[in-house]
Amino acid sequence: MGKYWQILKRYKVGLLISPLLVLITVLCETVQPMFMAEIIDNGVMPRDLSVITRIGTYMVLVSVGGLLVSIVNTYISSRIGIGFGTDLRGTLFNKIQQLSFFDIDKFSSASLVTRLTSDISRIQQIVLMSMRLLLRSPLMLVMAVFFVVSINKQLALVLIAAIPILGGSVYLILSKGFPYFLKVQQKVDQLNGVVRENLINIRVVKSFVREDFETDKFVKSSEELRDMVIRASNIVVSIFPVMQLVMNLSILSILWLGGQKVMDGELKVGELISFVNYVFQVLMSLMMLSMVIMSYSRASASSKRIMEVLNTEPSLTNTREGLQNKHRVEKGEVTFNDVSFRYIGGENDILQHISFRAEPGETIALVGATGSAKSSLVQLIPRLYDVTAGEIRIDNIPIKDYNLDELHQGIGMVLQKNELFTGTIVENLRWGKPDASMEEIEEATRAAEAHDFIQSFTDGYNTLLGRGGINLSGGQKQRICIARALLRKPKILILDDSTSAVDTETELKIRNNLNALLHDTTVFIITQRINTMQSADRVIVLEEGEINAIGTPDELIETSTVYQEIYHSQQVLL
Repeated sequence: MGKYWQILKRYKVGLLISPLLVLITVLCETVQPMFMAEIIDNGVMPRDLSVITRIGTYMVLVSVGGLLVSIVNTYISSRIGIGFGTDLRGTLFNKIQQLSFFDIDKFSSASLVTRLTSDISRIQQIVLMSMRLLLRSPLMLVMAVFFVVSINKQLALVLIAAIPILGGSVYLILSKGFPYFLKVQQKVDQLNGVVRENLINIRVVKSFVREDFETDKFVKSSEELRDMVIRASNIVVSIFPVMQLVMNLSILSILWLGGQKVMDGELKVGELISFVNYVFQVLMSLMMLSMVIMSYSRASASSKRIMEVLNTEPSLTNTREGLQNKHRVEKGEVTFNDVSFRYIGGENDILQHISFRAEPGETIALVGATGSAKSSLVQLIPRLYDVTAGEIRIDNIPIKDYNLDELHQGIGMVLQKNELFTGTIVENLRWGKPDASMEEIEEATRAAEAHDFIQSFTDGYNTLLGRGGINLSGGQKQRICIARALLRKPKILILDDSTSAVDTETELKIRNNLNALLHDTTVFIITQRINTMQSADRVIVLEEGEINAIGTPDELIETSTVYQEIYHSQQVLL
């Protein structure tokens, strides 16, 4: 609750005013049956029109006043509830941005989407209900009980005896239903995951004519969610019949005993009618309270999921030295000293005893079979993951001593999977440098051999891209991603198989352009193409997470069996 209060205290003025407004509203409602009793006993029974007019006027004025106060409270509570939900969503989203790749994979993207949307909506709804009903229900209950006791203590005992029975029943029912509320949200996660996976891979689905399979998978997940919701609902809906049964029995008892007292002259007709009205107010307050408690039970499951993310300490953060932000990537020298690495939760190291040194301005090609951990190796350089053992240095400074923002600023990276965002081409390019001029942008796109095809579009650099750059070819997306990285003029550039969708001639032009534009930049290239390997200053051959060989292409063609196999296999294909 401490994290919630940090957000709620921004609205402390409204939080202080709202209870007062609720109290006024409740007083306006609970005083009405007393006015009604006065009209009946002193106006209707003796046929005194002046009493009816006078008390009736009071009732109207009190009702109008209560309505106005209720409207003001509704406005205040809405602003606080919606504002709280917006702020909490922003806080949660900001926390997600701080999490490492491993942390995000642990929660799964579908689950994080659910937590940012439906889970927060439930918490927001609870804030609204708290300000409108949580205070209102107990206040109405207390006021109504006060008035019934003041009318007749014996009849009040019947009502007071029924309240603990109702409270115990509600608690027992909700305690059984809580585990199902958590399972409902988990089923929502699963359903969101199925939908997200299908939409992202819709081209593959249609290519393999697997629409029926995907539909069945969606229907199965949707039905599991339906069944879980029904189980939870069956438990919850049993609250209201129990409440109605207890309250109806109480009303019957009150009418029977009250009727006897009216006939004996111990109770007036108006008082009996107002007593019954107060019983209904008690019933209404208990139903509102049970609805709030039920919502709290459902929201507590959502709150648990939200707090799970907010309380997660990022597995990768700035060190004390990094927080001082006193180091800059200036030369681009990269040194691996006996580095081993395994993913958190993994049983074995996927990189073992990696040691080498990349000189400033040197181009290093990383080659090896699929699964040899080439991508994992280069992801350690910008500290996307921390090494398990050993040390990585840039410019002879441990990478843990760099501020993460500064480290990432000095390293350009083009991932194996090219990701673009909805927006224009120029907006995507400026991810590399937000304040880049058009001259800088065109310089980068020319180097990446992207300028010509961008200009061929009707809107040029202002061409709107669909989600993930869906209206571009694979090679076009790769070249825009390369240009985006080049805009930074990084001291270290990592290309993770980033020209695989580009033809050989265009790839050669890109390599030559890179050499001209970034002649003093250290470049790491993961590649399967022998031409790219041969153009590198040195080649590192990885095999099952270890360095099999390292040297110039000419040296390796003589000494490395693995490199020879790669070289000759592609010569045969050529």
